[in-house]
Amino acid sequence: MSGADKAPVFSTHGCRLNAYESEAMREMAEAAGLKGAVIVNTCAVTAEAVRKARQDIRRLSRENPDAPIIVTGCAAQTEPETFAAMPEVTRVVGNSEKMRPETWASLTPDLIGQTERVIVDDIMSVTETAGHLIDGFGRHRAYVQVQNGCDHRCTFCIIPYGRGNSRSVPAGVVVDQIRRLRDRGFNEVVLTGVDLTSWGADLPGQPRLGDLVMRILKLVPDLPRLRISSIDSIEADENLMAAIATEPRLMPHLHLSLQAGDDMILKRMKRRHLRDDAIRFCEEARRLRPDIVFGADIIAGFPTESEAMFENSLKLVQDCGLTFLHVFPYSARQGTPAARMPAVNGNAVKSRAARLRAAGDAALRAHLDAQKGRSHRILTEGPRVGRTEQFTEVAFDRDMPEGALMEMTVTGHDGVRLKV
Repeated sequence: MSGADKAPVFSTHGCRLNAYESEAMREMAEAAGLKGAVIVNTCAVTAEAVRKARQDIRRLSRENPDAPIIVTGCAAQTEPETFAAMPEVTRVVGNSEKMRPETWASLTPDLIGQTERVIVDDIMSVTETAGHLIDGFGRHRAYVQVQNGCDHRCTFCIIPYGRGNSRSVPAGVVVDQIRRLRDRGFNEVVLTGVDLTSWGADLPGQPRLGDLVMRILKLVPDLPRLRISSIDSIEADENLMAAIATEPRLMPHLHLSLQAGDDMILKRMKRRHLRDDAIRFCEEARRLRPDIVFGADIIAGFPTESEAMFENSLKLVQDCGLTFLHVFPYSARQGTPAARMPAVNGNAVKSRAARLRAAGDAALRAHLDAQKGRSHRILTEGPRVGRTEQFTEVAFDRDMPEGALMEMTVTGHDGVRLKV
């Protein structure tokens, strides 16, 4: 098979939503008959993310010298000129345009030379998010995009300028999509978005995320597991808390967008919660669902952060009872207010990030230790790996059928994954 006859090659950077959208783009590209192209779906969250995307494009060009390279994603949206200036790049496609079938139809070999080199419109003018049905990742778990964009303007974040303002997929569309996925045999569905707890604010009646969760669980009664991706805990509504308390099919794992544990830093980040709000939410959720576990994003070395301020973030791991930590050393993002604030010494940033990661490793180990001898219902993700309802990774000592739900007893762990 010649290079021109090969299926498109995708390289995906950044978040789970990007991974979801890459799968949707793959289906649209293949339906349009696009062959032999390389598509790079970029991330813009940090300057380092953009640098890695550029590096990846150069590598892919060397490995696929005759292939057209199409660059899309958040970095393509926020700085299209950066990628248009690269000689390796054939087309730059914006975040809204990448989700339209007609875009991919225009990028087939016979038309690609007739289209504009940069196809990027004003993302702030986009008012709808279409629900894109994909087959999930593998045969075990499906991701459903219910929301896109963000109306908030945290001082460190460029993402609203890559994703646009918040917009929601109507509940009926979401339920129909999940029904189809369940009919295909998926045992777990994950609701995903950029600012998930803002879902519904732009829909008639302004429903909340908890309303959507309750509706899904009621109208798709044979769905075994519903999972929520990252949320902003200060925006958790009454029905979401009720679902946590009363719906065993809603998985006992929440990833929280906390970012810091010091009130002054939170204010300078322009976050909408304070330290005590985060602690109070975790305490209440754990009271309602004692087996719930939390992941969290925390930034180390945000501008003006003193050692005492950092200690407040470090103590938040214990005070909130966090289990899974995503630690980000602060990286200035050009075009954001935080980039103009007094920076923390680079060595201090690295040291603080390392200390946070060590605290996260210790918290995970304590969680793993506590599971020994306990029985868990595990979703098998592959022949030798699966996840518990709390999203803890599990290693099997023998091959298992992918996509099955199996009751197993934990015998130990290797510091990262449970063993059964």
